[in-house]
Amino acid sequence: MRQELLSLPKGLAEEVSKNLVMVARLIDEDPEQAYAYSRIALRLASRVAAVREAAGFAAYATQKYNEALAEFRAAKRMTGSVELWPVMADCERGLGRPERALAMAGEPEVQKLDKAGQVEMRLVAAGARRDQGQLEAAIVTLQSPELASHSIQPWTARLRYAYADALLAAGREDEAREWFGKTLEADKDGSTDASDRLAELDGVEFVDASVDLADDRVQDDVDVDEEEDDQDPAEVAAAERATDVAEYYDEDDDEYEPLEESEADFDATDEIVVVEDDEDDERDAGRDKA
Repeated sequence: MRQELLSLPKGLAEEVSKNLVMVARLIDEDPEQAYAYSRIALRLASRVAAVREAAGFAAYATQKYNEALAEFRAAKRMTGSVELWPVMADCERGLGRPERALAMAGEPEVQKLDKAGQVEMRLVAAGARRDQGQLEAAIVTLQSPELASHSIQPWTARLRYAYADALLAAGREDEAREWFGKTLEADKDGSTDASDRLAELDGVEFVDASVDLADDRVQDDVDVDEEEDDQDPAEVAAAERATDVAEYYDEDDDEYEPLEESEADFDATDEIVVVEDDEDDERDAGRDKA
């Protein structure tokens, strides 16, 4: 890809590269956003094969199969590579044309694929058989040296999973359980839900502890509300009153002590009454005599 981008002016190449990086970063977690970035790159450099390929995968991730197929075909014409053959066949499946996918599985291009590509083509062909309701044919399609091998390859987990799923769809539950178990052995990074499928077959039900905890908290809140509703309003008011009074204290004392309720009720707007001491009374009496 880098070599292809070198054919563009430097500024344009950098802009296209940034958009392609965003496509790769978002295609799994946010396919729609990845698709938007791919359209920008396509508008800037539609004659670059890597851009057409990225646009194809972004469209494929958003199930725009007709658009994806067109982009993959364009990339194939530009490069002459058959690498995209399996995903092109899967686009035909997505468009409701499994018979075309099966026809592609028999084309000479398949023989030019590497081992990973051939396994991918086998998975697509088996899926096309299932689309046509041919479950036993799908099972036979997946039976291969790659499936029987004890060697763990990048495609092993997906191949075993597809085989187990086909067996289960055909009602061969015991065999399906065995192959879901073998899938789990090969699926070190958890790319499939084989563990869940196996647990389901064994009748194991998983409980989400976080959901239960949230439910308990909600129930606690309900219990508190009900308890408060059952209390006498007068008692509640008295308790709140006592709490308010306890918050006042005498600042002249060494220790904080609640003031009397009458002091706590003092309001700055109340009338202030000045009480004069005895000396002031005697002084005023002397003035009256004079």
